[in-house]
Amino acid sequence: MSMDLRRALTVALEDEYKARATYRKVLEAFGDVRPFVNIVESEERHIRALERLCDRYDVPVPRDEWPERVRAPASLLEACTTAVEAEKENSGLYEELREATRDYPDVQETFLRLQVASEENHLPAFERCAARESGAAGRGGGGGHGRRARHRGGR
Repeated sequence: MSMDLRRALTVALEDEYKARATYRKVLEAFGDVRPFVNIVESEERHIRALERLCDRYDVPVPRDEWPERVRAPASLLEACTTAVEAEKENSGLYEELREATRDYPDVQETFLRLQVASEENHLPAFERCAARESGAAGRGGGGGHGRRARHRGGR
């Protein structure tokens, strides 16, 4: 195993830990708001996929210290706009990590799947969230209180 592989898997896991912790803080602050309620579950799946690769290549799984390191945003609009930027950065990160792991096709495939999920699912969902909250803030609403995920029986 190369140091590049160890570093790439560790960096990817840390990034997914950070996203999960951040999105959980949003849920704690604002309730089961979309798209955070769905995407936090996706981040869980990403972490499990990366942990399986760590196991396969005997890479130590780093301890998740992100829950203590992140804070809830002040508003749902801030949460959405911050998430948009984080997903853009995540996509760029996976591009770099794929370059560093050319000798590991299974790792590259996983990184590509995670990158595509970020670009095609998470980013557009957070962009819609930011647009919705921006409009709500302009109407004196927003803040995300009372917005519940539809699949949870909310409004």
